[in-house]
Parts: sequence; structure tokens; C-alpha cells
Amino acid sequence: MTHSDDALLPLDAVRPPASSKDTKGAVVAAPERPVARVVVDSPLPHLDRPFDYLVPAAMHEAARPGVRVRVRFAGKLIDAFLLERVDESDHEGKLTPLERVVSPEQVLTPEIAGLARAVADRYAGTLTDVLRLAIPPRHAKAEAEVPPPADPPPADPPPAESPAADLAPEAAPSGEAAQSASPAVARAAASASPVAAQAAEPGAPAAARAAGSGVPDIVRATGSESAAVAVAQVASGAPAAIGGARDVGGSSFSGRGLEPPAPMNGRAEQDGTPRRVATRPAEAPARGRTASRPEHMNRTDTPERAAEGRKSAWDAYPTGPSFLDALRHGRAPRAVWSALPGATGWAGAMAEAVLATLDGGRGAVLVVPDGKDVALADAEFERLLGPGRHVALTADLGPAERYRRWLKVLRGQVRAVVGTRAAMFAPVAQLGLVAIWDDGDDLHAERLAPYPHAREVLGLRAHRTGAAMLIGGYARTAEATQLIAARWARPIVAARTTIRSLAPRVRPAGEDAELAKDQAARQARLPSLAWRALRQGLESGPVLVQVPRRGYLPALACRHCRAPARCVLPPTRIAPHLAAPVPGGRQTAALGEAEPDAGALSTATEATGGTPEGHGSGESLCHGPLALRAGHAAPYCRWCGRVDADWRCPSCGSPRLRAVVTGARRTAEELGRAFPSVQVRTSGRDGVLAGVPATRALVVATPGAEPVAEGGYAAAVLLDGWALLGRADLRAGEETLRRWMNAAALLRPSAELVVLGDAGLPSVQALLRWDPITHAERELGDRAELGFPPAVRMATLTGSASAVRQMLDEVRLPPDAQVLGPVPVDESGLERAMIRVRRGGGAALSAALKGASGVRAARKTPDVVRVSVDPLDLI
Repeated sequence: MTHSDDALLPLDAVRPPASSKDTKGAVVAAPERPVARVVVDSPLPHLDRPFDYLVPAAMHEAARPGVRVRVRFAGKLIDAFLLERVDESDHEGKLTPLERVVSPEQVLTPEIAGLARAVADRYAGTLTDVLRLAIPPRHAKAEAEVPPPADPPPADPPPAESPAADLAPEAAPSGEAAQSASPAVARAAASASPVAAQAAEPGAPAAARAAGSGVPDIVRATGSESAAVAVAQVASGAPAAIGGARDVGGSSFSGRGLEPPAPMNGRAEQDGTPRRVATRPAEAPARGRTASRPEHMNRTDTPERAAEGRKSAWDAYPTGPSFLDALRHGRAPRAVWSALPGATGWAGAMAEAVLATLDGGRGAVLVVPDGKDVALADAEFERLLGPGRHVALTADLGPAERYRRWLKVLRGQVRAVVGTRAAMFAPVAQLGLVAIWDDGDDLHAERLAPYPHAREVLGLRAHRTGAAMLIGGYARTAEATQLIAARWARPIVAARTTIRSLAPRVRPAGEDAELAKDQAARQARLPSLAWRALRQGLESGPVLVQVPRRGYLPALACRHCRAPARCVLPPTRIAPHLAAPVPGGRQTAALGEAEPDAGALSTATEATGGTPEGHGSGESLCHGPLALRAGHAAPYCRWCGRVDADWRCPSCGSPRLRAVVTGARRTAEELGRAFPSVQVRTSGRDGVLAGVPATRALVVATPGAEPVAEGGYAAAVLLDGWALLGRADLRAGEETLRRWMNAAALLRPSAELVVLGDAGLPSVQALLRWDPITHAERELGDRAELGFPPAVRMATLTGSASAVRQMLDEVRLPPDAQVLGPVPVDESGLERAMIRVRRGGGAALSAALKGASGVRAARKTPDVVRVSVDPLDLI
């Protein structure tokens, strides 16, 4: 085509391409809703609010709510999420345009945005920190590999309207539940009563922030007042009716209190208008069945299925069938499930609950502690749900595979998710069930700010979306007991006769008394009772030995004076102003410190009895604990990693060491010598076994790493109970019982279990009777009397002494707040202060601490103070 041919073309063909700028260089705004409200990727608390940007005309189609964008903020290009687009901005000046849309994928759904805002307010954190936990990093290749669906994913259902009775401040049990609850539990439930009324007040901090800080609609997906009530109610255990559900013993879950809207039989348009008529799950013909679904996957827990020999795991619980029926018919029951022992497993029952939810036309999320539990649940989901109906999300997948699976959930290709704590934010459409297994495991607590707990996040999510919630475990936590006492959830417990028929035969053995009678067993730390249990168990299958500590000999002491053995070598690197001159040493230019040669260090060590010359004051020594990696190895420092073969006790000068704590590998070595013809397998930090066959074997495992034995273990021994019970921790007794019951549940029915602990201890008594409920109620009552969570809300401030004291002076705490401390945390110079309020004042406390953190950040205070709300490690 020649230039003369241009005259023959229409005008639109020769018009230059559209530009986002006019002839004078000004940016042309989008024709509709030209203002974009974004949340920038900044961890600073005083910037935790949406900012308005101009949408150029060229980005009008791509800049949709939920996409990733790049914006210029404070002179730098940073990442951000587009929350919503509006017609006008409250900003009076000129708006900065968006730089570009990173990806057209709408990764931030309205439901997750509202949940992230509620979690940030609950834990005194920022929205950006929560979104960093909720949305995985983008992987462009994986995003391009997964084909998008033909239609947009179903719109998230609006929040279910709870009746007024659900938000009433009275939370004390009444009637039949009050008779079964202990007085201590009733007092603990009564302490949570004022929270709903306070959260619903117009002047409540959470509601005020949501209504007056310019939070966009995507964040206020459920309304500001509803969000504030949701945060306060779930955090406090305020009652939400379950529709006439009664206590255990003939009760049923009708779930009328929070009934979600009917699922759509077709996908929604982008404007939210349904393409087809919505029908309730009960009215939909052949609900949950598709042409490609196998026939056996369409069967549910019906009498016909029972006749075929397909018995449900929930039939062993009086309220189990009604719980599944409530899920299948779209209702929202909330339950705390005490799983049965006897090697029956828990993954199958969880899979049945998820299947019932899917049959009701809704999605499900299951959160488990670690990868071993994910593998168990993944296998059961694959067997029961069928291939391709769920995904497993773990950190071990790698960035590409994890993002690929997460996109399947986002795009509605799968509606069932199982994973570790990051899966609590999975963007499942039309969520119908959130479940958590073993909520007492500390792996459910996030290690990154704002340090949320999976149980609390799932509780918030269940309340906001009107979904059901299931908290399962062999033991029961005080937090779960609080929810039952406040009638926010109902218990699912088997009959005592069923529990006794499946529980192991527990026999306690006090270490001191048994070892005094049996001197030959002192070398292996096992009384004769434990030896007999192991020997008899090996005749019929594998046996389990649980050891609280990993490694070989993780703690040593002087054999003469019993003083703890610590490293007496200088640190590997010393600051120049702390480095002391060492005779005969050479100066290191890079570090500016004196490095002694081998001869000088040896001479100094011999002269000072283990303390090198120049470091005798102890100010510059490592002081790390010594340990052994093997029987013929020299002691090494667990902090600096160096070997100290010439160690001598600084107190008495003795070079001899003794073991204070014996690890799993040393225990396996001792048992291997005692049973030379039996295979010894270890499961712990170095390698976790998922399962073991039913053949004869000695399995030595640390808590949480016990593999599942085919058919169950024939016997088990729980060693060193004092190491678990003697920890300086508020949850020592509860955590010990949880670890013991998790191991004991892997045994065959009526198998012998020997626990090395005093029979008079409450944790041992609860294990003997297999009664975690009474133990949890007593634990909750004790905490309510002493003023510890979950009976109260508590926050900790950790930092340098001056920074913590300065923040305590500046923060505007609620009137009833009690400040404890600050006190030194360790030898590093950090201090910690604890702030305690009643449960109704939790939202005000979080808002006050977040405001104080924002003031310090805006002032650019160099010392950082870590704020943690309801942490696990209080003591």
C-alpha cells in the first residue's frame, strides 16, 4: 500500500492509536468511575488506609477491583491492590494516575478483603500485612498456564442476617446446658457477655474506623456495624443461635441461626446479576450430581448407603448424622468435635463433612497443622470426593505450583481446600464450611505480623459468611471450651461406652519410684513396666515410643557439680568496640577484632580452667548450651556450632559431663541395643514418616511426628513426662495432654499405653479416663479465676526498655486496662509488658495499640515495639 492509498481508507483507520494523554500531555481519565481506591504495600501503621488514584482511559477495562497494580507513592513505584472504583474522590488536590495494571487477574475478592480488614483490626495489625499472608506472590507463568473459566466465578454470597437473639449480650448457658457446665465454665462464659453490646455501639473503635476512615466497599463487604459485631462476637464467644440445637445426648444441628443464602445454579455476571434463577439446595433436582461424577460419589449418608455396608464415621456420635444433614441442606452448624481414639483416624470424618458441604452446593476449607496431616487428609479427599475436586495448599509446593493451585480455587474450578495455616484465607466461592483440626497445635499460630491464629480467623470467616464451623481434635483447648460455654458452638462427643471400648489401657509409671526399684532399667530411663509393654507389644505389631526432645543429647551438665554445661569460647564475631586484645593474636582487618591463634587459645584455656584469656569476665563469651550429636562425638555449642573438646566446668574444673535430657536418637540407639532383632525407625525433625506397616518395629518419634501405623500400634510408651509438664508455660498441662492423646489415639483399641508421669497429676488423670473435656473445663475455670486468656483479652509489648516504657506512657488504654510489667525477657536487654482487659474491651485495646504504633511510625522512632494480641507464649 502506497501513501496515496491512505486517502481511500476510512478516517478511523488512519487515526492514531488512543492515548491516555491529551494533546497537552494531561492524563485522560476513564469515562466511568475514574477514581481507584487502592491499598499500598506498606507495613507502616499510619498508612493503613486506602488512597485515591486516577484511572487513565487506557486502563479502564483492565483496572478492575481486586487486581494488582503499580502506583507511585512517596516518589517510589510500589505494589498495591485495587479495592474499588468510585465516581468522585474526597481528595481536593490533583490525583496521581495509576502506573500500570500488573495482571488482569482479580486476586483480591470482596470476601477476603473484608476478612483481612477484620483480622487486622482484631490483632492490631495492618491490612497490608494480612494481605501478604492471604494472597501468594504472583507467578506469571503459572497464571498463564491455567485457562480461565468460560464465565466469571460465582459471586460471594452476602452475609447472612443473624437474628437479634444471636447478638444478645447474655452468653451464660441456660437450661440443659447450664446443668452440664461446671460453675467455673459458667463464670468464664459470663465474663464474655458485654462484648456484643460494646461492639454494636456507634462509637465502637472498629465500627468508627470502618465508617469514617474512607474504607472502600470491597472492605466493607458486610457493612461496618456487622463487621464490628462479627469481630467482637467471635473473639469473645458471644452466642449465636444454632436453631434449637441441644447438648449431647439426642441433640441435633438444625442450624437456623445463620442460614446462608441459596447457591446459584449458574454463574453470575460481572455486575452481580444472576444468569439463571436461584434455587435452594433442597429444591434443586439431583443436587450435587453431574454427568461426569462417578455414581458412588453421589451417595451420601442415607439408609441405602448403610444397607450397602458403607458406614459413616459420624454414626459413632449421637449428633454426628444431624451435623452432616445440616451441612447437606445448606445450614450453618458450629461444632467442637472430640474425635474417638482407637486408630480410627480423623481424616475420613473430615472428608465426609466436606462431601456433605459440596453436596449442598457450597465450598469448604480445612486447615491442619503440618504437611503430614495434609497428606492424610489429601488421600482421604481423593478417595471420597474423587479426583480433581479439591486442592492441597502447603508451603512445600514451591511458588509456581502453589500459585497454580490457588488460582484453581480463585477461579472456581475447585471448591474444597485442605492445607496448613495459609489455607485459612483460601478464596473459596460460596463458602459453606470452615474446619480446623487440632487447634491446640502451635503451628496454627502465624509467625509473621500481625500473628493471627487460624482458629480465630476461621471463626471470623464463618460468622461473616454464614458458614458452618468444625473444630476437631482428640483433646480440647480452653478456647474451644469457651465457645461451647458461650453457646457459640455445640459439642460432638461419643457416648462413654463407645469411648471406653476404643481407648487404650493407660498405666502410669512414676519415674523416680520405678527406677529406684529397677536399677537395671536406669541406663535406658525405662521402668520394668515399660519394658514389659514394649516386649509384649512387639509380639503382635509395631510399638510407639514418644520422646519429647529431638537430637541425641540436647542438654548436658557437669557430672561433679551438676552445673549446666555452657560454651566458654568467645563468639565467632565480636563488635570492634567489644573486642578485647588477645596476647599472641593477630588483628583481623575485616572485623577489626583480635583473632587468637591456636597456641594462645590453648594456653589461655588451660590457665583459666576453660575461660580463654582476655574473656575472663564472661561479658564476651558465647554461653550457649552444649550438646552431643553422637555417642563418640565431642560436645558442641548449639548457638555458635563450634566443638569444645577440652571443656572444663568453670565452677569446679571437672571435665566430665552427664546427660540432662536424652533425645530421640539416643533413645533409639538404646532401644536398638535392647532389642537387637527388631527394626528401629525414627521420625522427627530430620525426617517425618507418614506411615509404617503392621510388621514388628520400634518407632521412636517426637511429639507431632508420630507416623500412622497400619491397623494401629500394639503398644506405646510416653517417655519423660516431666520434660513436658515442667515447662514454664501457661499451656503446659493442656499441651502435654494434647501431645499424649494424639499419640495414644494411634493405638489399637484396648492396647497398652505406659506414660512416665505421676498418676496424681491432672493431665495424667485425664489421659487415664480419656476425659479431655473435664480437663479443658477445669483449665478454663482456672484461667478465668487468674485472669488469663481466653477468659480475658491480653496484649504484649516487646522491645527495648525505653521504647516499651515510652509506648506505655503514650498509648490511650481503655479505662479498665491493667498493665503488668514491663519485665526483662532474656539477657538480650529486651523487656515485655502485658496489658489485660475484659473480653468486651478487646476491640478498644487493639485500636489503641494500633494507634500508638502508628504515632511511633509517623514519628520515625528507631526502636521497634512488637505488638502481639493474645499470644500463645504468655509465660
